[in-house]
Amino acid sequence: MTARQASPRAPARRGVARSHGGLAWPVALLAGVGLAVLVLPLVALVARAPWGELGDLLARESVLEALVLSLGTAIAATGACLVLGVPLAVLLARAASWPAPGRRLLRAAVTVPLVLPPVVGGIALLLLLGRRGVLGGALGDLFGITVPFTTGAVVLAQVFVALPFLVFAVEGALRSADRRTELAAATLGASRWQVFRHVTLPLVAPGVAAGAVLCFTRALGEFGATITFAGSLPGVTRTLPIASYLAMQTDPDEAIALALLLLAVSVGVLLLLRDRWLPGVRG
Repeated sequence: MTARQASPRAPARRGVARSHGGLAWPVALLAGVGLAVLVLPLVALVARAPWGELGDLLARESVLEALVLSLGTAIAATGACLVLGVPLAVLLARAASWPAPGRRLLRAAVTVPLVLPPVVGGIALLLLLGRRGVLGGALGDLFGITVPFTTGAVVLAQVFVALPFLVFAVEGALRSADRRTELAAATLGASRWQVFRHVTLPLVAPGVAAGAVLCFTRALGEFGATITFAGSLPGVTRTLPIASYLAMQTDPDEAIALALLLLAVSVGVLLLLRDRWLPGVRG
């Protein structure tokens, strides 16, 4: 009797397992289409790449010039983001006790560059620091400083779009860190600055590293704000993304080679970070 009673239930249990462990076919179909939308353009890029000429294309003087400029400005932008972003992340994490309007305004100010079209960011920088800008006019009249269409403008544009990546990475690390160590250090007489340097920073070091890598990658791939605020002067403001865009009009093979280089950097960053510093990303 026991066997007869158990056997009809076994298929039901297997059906429950299938329904919970798998996906309904419409969900699986739409997920496959979504994955194809993300992957197929990159597959096409790799498939159409001129692999036989890739070395010669990447060794061109214009490509190397853009590569050196991009690496230099991205490193400088990452350094500026570290100096500015870590304190801003601490402020954002500690703002949880603030009144709601102030807390929301602060978070919105940090988040806006993530959702703002980069070209709009470039226009905003131009209106701020251009020759007739809110601050640019005074800088030119008093100190003779011109910011737009210089290498410094490239760095500023990259900082504007990349800073939120570092801020949110560090803020997440701060929120998940155990603050009892900070409280213990303060109880033992450490000043706030000492607690920040010797306790807080070591606690969130993985988040800082992850944010710095993401920040560097975002700065390296910045296009819209850079071309609007800094232009496209060879050796001065023409970074890899801008060079790739311009090459697409005259030399598609060179454009593809530059795109592959940027793709390789992005994939390398994902493989480097994985689940060690980015929750939910596993490999």
